[in-house]
Amino acid sequence: MSETRSPAAGGTPGPEAPPSPGPLDGLRVLDLATLFAGPLAATLLGDFGAEVIKVEHPRRPDPSRGHGPSKDGVGLWWKLLGRNKRTITLDLSTPGGRDTLLGLAATADVVIENFRPGTLEKWGLGWAELSAANPRLVLARVTGFGQTGPYARRPGFGTLAEAMSGFAAITGEPDGPPTLPPFGLADSIAALTAAYAVMTALAGRDRTGRGQVVDLAIIEPILTVLGPHPLWYDQLGYVQPRTGNRSTNNAPRNTYRSADGRWLAVSTSAQSVAERVVHLVGRPELAAEPWFATGSGRAAHAALLDEAVGGWIARHKADEVVSAFEEAEAAVAPVYDVRDVMADPQYAALDTVTEVDDPELGPLRMQNVLFRLSETPGGIRWAGRPHGADTDAVLAGLGLSEGDLARLREEGAL
Repeated sequence: MSETRSPAAGGTPGPEAPPSPGPLDGLRVLDLATLFAGPLAATLLGDFGAEVIKVEHPRRPDPSRGHGPSKDGVGLWWKLLGRNKRTITLDLSTPGGRDTLLGLAATADVVIENFRPGTLEKWGLGWAELSAANPRLVLARVTGFGQTGPYARRPGFGTLAEAMSGFAAITGEPDGPPTLPPFGLADSIAALTAAYAVMTALAGRDRTGRGQVVDLAIIEPILTVLGPHPLWYDQLGYVQPRTGNRSTNNAPRNTYRSADGRWLAVSTSAQSVAERVVHLVGRPELAAEPWFATGSGRAAHAALLDEAVGGWIARHKADEVVSAFEEAEAAVAPVYDVRDVMADPQYAALDTVTEVDDPELGPLRMQNVLFRLSETPGGIRWAGRPHGADTDAVLAGLGLSEGDLARLREEGAL
């Protein structure tokens, strides 16, 4: 485990402070969101030192606690998504829950929520009330379709964004159905964007002294990362088809099976790399063809290039292929599953999958923080904590007494 990380505290007492403050130390974030874009955005902020307070319903915890496999009744996905967060419970639809949330908002820098548009307003927790409590607050609203438009009030999940963005339409084999990813792709892209949007809004606050609303629709960031599809269609009427593992922009680009049955991926986005590959596989004459000089020209002859590269790889073991490509300074990578990731020396050198102590499950290995900073590194201080574990400690910080907490519990607000 990296020296920037400290073990989680045992039991229900508050987690330990990091050994050194992260670059976002002093930033307080209220995470009101569930499943998955909003909470992951809060996790990314917490990884670099922000104090993240996860607010969950007292009787309906974040569903991610029950998603996927569990161990000893503890959801493993939550251990990742809930890391570096203090957990409290509040029923925001109750008067006590509303007032408590406004009290927390007055002390916070950021609120992240993903309720359907109008829900917070119905509870008296809309932007008008939140900004009145704290004019410097940034409110990040992460929803499927944004705050306006004909679809705004529809239920929105990442799967719908993967379908509507054009991603599914270009994914899969040419004669097969559109293909959805087997993981939260659109949600994860939206989370990265939301974290960036929050930091952008905070930079704006540094200049103006006032917070603002971030309106992020999950259908939009994935459309951006798909590249110039709207531009191509606007200017040329071009609609990219499904091409399987091939690219419409360059070739050879595909997965190929080695003599020992392993799959490898080859990419030749750069012209020089494409030339090295055809020389490596014993077909240097292909590089002399006029069409070889452009990525689109090579893509038009993908079948010929696949035959040349695939035939050569099929005659060699995977380790031999990787060694030969490395020597030739050509781009290749084995197709990994998670077992390979966990054993790979490059990932190990980067500490990409790191170990975290957890009071419920013991040592856990999970993805590390997203990037390395030389002076103010981030770190995993603790994995996802039990539902409501920090409620009393956090609310005591607002000045609530034991009697106040008891009355809130009697009301059902906690």
